Amino acid sequence: MRKLIVVSLATVFAAASGCDRQPKPAESGVATPADTGGSAKGDFGPPQGEPIKAVLTSPPLVPPPVDRKQPAKVIVELEVRELDMEISEGVRYNFWTFGGTVPGSFIRVRQGDTVEFHLKNHPDSKMPHNIDLHGVTGPGGGASSSFTAPGHETQFTFKALNQGLFVYHCATAPVGMHVANGMYGLILIEPPEGLPKVDREFYVMQGDYYTVGKYREKGYQAFDMQKAIDENPTYVLFNGAESSLVGDKALKANVGETVRLYVGNGGPNLVSSFHVIGEIFDRVQFEGGTRYQENVQTTLIPAGGAAITDFRLEVPGSYVLVDHSIFRAFNKGALAILKVDGPENKSIYSGKEVDIDYLGDKAGSGQAAVSEAAQATVTSGAPTREQQIAAGKTLYSGTCSVCHQVDGAGLPNVFPPLAKSDYFAQDKERAINAALNGLQGKITVNGKEYNSVMPPMSQLNNDEIANILTYVMNSWGNPGGVVTAGDVAKVRATTKRPEGAAH
Repeated sequence: MRKLIVVSLATVFAAASGCDRQPKPAESGVATPADTGGSAKGDFGPPQGEPIKAVLTSPPLVPPPVDRKQPAKVIVELEVRELDMEISEGVRYNFWTFGGTVPGSFIRVRQGDTVEFHLKNHPDSKMPHNIDLHGVTGPGGGASSSFTAPGHETQFTFKALNQGLFVYHCATAPVGMHVANGMYGLILIEPPEGLPKVDREFYVMQGDYYTVGKYREKGYQAFDMQKAIDENPTYVLFNGAESSLVGDKALKANVGETVRLYVGNGGPNLVSSFHVIGEIFDRVQFEGGTRYQENVQTTLIPAGGAAITDFRLEVPGSYVLVDHSIFRAFNKGALAILKVDGPENKSIYSGKEVDIDYLGDKAGSGQAAVSEAAQATVTSGAPTREQQIAAGKTLYSGTCSVCHQVDGAGLPNVFPPLAKSDYFAQDKERAINAALNGLQGKITVNGKEYNSVMPPMSQLNNDEIANILTYVMNSWGNPGGVVTAGDVAKVRATTKRPEGAAH
């Protein structure tokens, strides 16, 4: 009897505490999940009016709200394209896409709409493809109705019964390979009353990628099936490329605005711990559904899942979007930037902003120089010294300057100076070894003893280390010279590393 009373009280408390923070009923006479505990199917009768052609947008853009009171027939036309695109600076990959982008085009409809879906497969494609929309009620989510050969088009119809934010993806065998090549996107099925209004909406989707070459290894990289089976991605990225949402492509908003992020996770393997550094989500519709949580720091998004995050911007600066499985952010690429402009508010935040602590080599305005050097490596085999110095300056600012300082002066009695350094002047190979393999124990630089630790930078590739060292050797009164990627490769080849260690 006592146990029954405890359970009953717990049930009453849960109902009371949650009743004011879940979706409210829609207009009179329309059943919503708030009325039915989340199980309502949104069949609001046949479509009304003339058919509507859906507005599709490429990431990070989102179509405008539906803003309709009645269900309609909505025509969605989506084309599969197999495209050779950049996944990282100087690294190309053959993506399979919905709509020519990764993720695919954003689709936005209203609960109760009848969707006539047209899937086209471009004649240049080499593979057949289909689409499985998680927002479809029916076996396969549309996959069995949409198997489409190159140069062909298929069509099927479904009613959008459940509101929420849903993943779609290709489900042609081998399914994992199609998804890993970028074949995923989001479809938003709005509630009849629409979502609460915000100032800006953005579309961000995470995916994990498996290449034969190592992280940032230049040139064309093929898909590695064994890495995918082992769930050991080379890259973990937002919107399909390291450069997709940084620099000039960063998301932009203003102080005082409300922002909504539609965040998906295409997988195919990893769960995302999605976090915005320096913000707290005011509201998260977890798992893309109708229930929500408030004041959330980090939200889990499963592979094949989504979330809707809302927050208000109080102070300006660079807000960094990451997968908080943190090595994925700083060593596999899962990093994006929301750049917020507007007046400071010292009562809320007084500190100075140091982009390089979080943004690494994505900070500042030198990405064009890094791209130019990377392109020269691919096209002509090696960049010029001037190109190396320019690229090395950007890479240094994000990799080395926190300890050794922007001016190379180091920190007295802690980190040795790189400016006018006899350590660099005496032996180029020793400098390469220090950058590549790290240092531990006492060393003497410019007549002073230092006893700190420098971690190995072996995750950097040969040309990145070469560019950084060339920049250092030609700056701050150092003697000059050039370090080539070949020089670094020779030192790397003589370094024994445990199995599985960074290259």
